[in-house]
Amino acid sequence: MSPKRVLLHVGTPKTGTSYLQDVLFRNRGGLAKQGVLYPADRFDAHFLAALDLMRLPWGGLETEAVGAWDRLAEQVRDWSGTAIISHEILATASRPQVKRALKSLGHPDTEIHVVLSTRDLVRQVPAEWQENVKHRRTIKYHRFLEQIQDPQRVDRIATWFWGVQEIPDILDRWGSALDPSRVHVVTVPKPGAPPDLLWQRFARAFDLDGLDLDLHAERANPSMGVPETALIRRINAATNAELKPAAYRPLVRELLAHQTLSRRTRSPRLGMPPEARQWADDLSQAWVAELRLRGYDVIGDLDDLLPDTHAVEFRDPDRARPRQVNAAAIDAIKALLLEGDRMRRSEEELRVELRETRIALERAHLRPTYRMREKIVRSAEAKGWGRRLLGLYRRARGRSS
Repeated sequence: MSPKRVLLHVGTPKTGTSYLQDVLFRNRGGLAKQGVLYPADRFDAHFLAALDLMRLPWGGLETEAVGAWDRLAEQVRDWSGTAIISHEILATASRPQVKRALKSLGHPDTEIHVVLSTRDLVRQVPAEWQENVKHRRTIKYHRFLEQIQDPQRVDRIATWFWGVQEIPDILDRWGSALDPSRVHVVTVPKPGAPPDLLWQRFARAFDLDGLDLDLHAERANPSMGVPETALIRRINAATNAELKPAAYRPLVRELLAHQTLSRRTRSPRLGMPPEARQWADDLSQAWVAELRLRGYDVIGDLDDLLPDTHAVEFRDPDRARPRQVNAAAIDAIKALLLEGDRMRRSEEELRVELRETRIALERAHLRPTYRMREKIVRSAEAKGWGRRLLGLYRRARGRSS
């Protein structure tokens, strides 16, 4: 059985992808009843599948991903309606990986559509640097800008950046085997647009218009300002050698960056210095001109990919104002103290429960009926027929002891 249609959303990062995936995951039961499959038994199922497809190392998570893409593709092939796959790191897949992905989903016999959500470079560049910081990197902003502007693109950071952000190249890799009408470019609206406009564009791209969906966001990837990002970078430099990735994710990225520092909305926003901004503007103009010639289905407006002409004042995060960083640090310390208190109270509650359970077990052992049952079991285990009967009893109860 082949699906009628597969909608494959391959990026790019920082274009509302976390919100989209959260909505699809939480509504997957209702979507399935309406003929739309979002195949995920956990919220990061498509991320693991992407890691598996591209054999990417990711702080040890790649060990959980072995076989994840083939399992995902099998679910899609077995579905008779529309299937949606979405993760932004798919943008960096190589041509052989793209070929394998499309073939595993049924191409060319299955109707496959590729969706790419896009945003202008002047907003994407600082957002990508901030994502590097939130993934434990300590690189300064000016060095990051130097690396991504290097025409050789030899550094690891530059290789990743262009893999997930060079829009014409991504569309060429993912869309070369498809008719242009089946390649859809969703543009992120310019600042100041209605807050639900991006969702409306996603709904159109994935044919979700008119479906009854819960659009409340539980997972998101919010942005931080200049002093907050500077603070996290300094925390990374101070703790990377000792803090393990498993602890970094919940404490630094989630608690501090996403749940605490991103709420400081009055801080100056990250931007680009004038000389780098001109470079990004020239490149954006060239990209838009090329995309206009390709005949893709554009949902939104390609002019959204041209940076806003009204540039905000650039604040250098490598030289963030100490008072602003200190204020952010106080909020971070407060969040960590409250989390420490919550964990201490939870630990104490578990101690009480454990102590009560131990007392209850000791009381049960003292009951005559328990001692009698124990004596019978020990007597039976000493005899062959008794061991056979106990084995049958335990198997019947589904227990091993």
